[in-house]
Amino acid sequence: MSALFAYPKQAEFGRVLPKNKIYEHSGANTRLKDLFVEQVEQIVWRYKLAPETINLAAKPGVPEIQVFAIQLKTPEVHHDVLRCIDGAVQFPIIFELTQGQGAALRTQVVAAYKRPSEADSARWVCSEYFESGWVPATSERAPLPLALDLGGLYEQVLHRLMPIAARAQESLRDLIARTEQVMAKTKEIGQTETRLASEKQFNRKVDINATLRQLKTELEQLSR
Repeated sequence: MSALFAYPKQAEFGRVLPKNKIYEHSGANTRLKDLFVEQVEQIVWRYKLAPETINLAAKPGVPEIQVFAIQLKTPEVHHDVLRCIDGAVQFPIIFELTQGQGAALRTQVVAAYKRPSEADSARWVCSEYFESGWVPATSERAPLPLALDLGGLYEQVLHRLMPIAARAQESLRDLIARTEQVMAKTKEIGQTETRLASEKQFNRKVDINATLRQLKTELEQLSR
């Protein structure tokens, strides 16, 4: 199912966000500023999903949902750039990235699960980032999922970005934690495969192969 939604006209905000404002509110260092300059053409605050704009009640942790459109200069964006923007804005954010020109213009939806910290409610914490595939920017947009409140809408949007399906009765937080384990395990498998390819000694190859089989079994169990 698509994560590219047709947001209501009444929720349109359409304000360009200067990069220096992001820097000010997030405390961006030189490395982050360089990433913004290298990778980001423009940031537009496209939509504000709030009780007064889409007639859904706020929920604790989800008082509003913001939709930010980011025009990229490069084929991809470093997740530290998105994390910097999330750190500057105290609401959950759905990012719509756009890259390319003309008929090659394409769009991708990216978001982290963002919530107030349990240790400090004034601070927000983010999960890893989850993303859709790239699609042509002219792709048809799906209707917003039906929801009783903004919390329910946020959950449904995030579910569209999950690379694995939720188990029966699995909460969003548990699904996020399992998905992060899947991502970490997938990375570990890739690193192990690289080690295997470069190893010359037969006995070491046997050991690495055994480790690789175990990792793949664990990944399969996590993914079900």
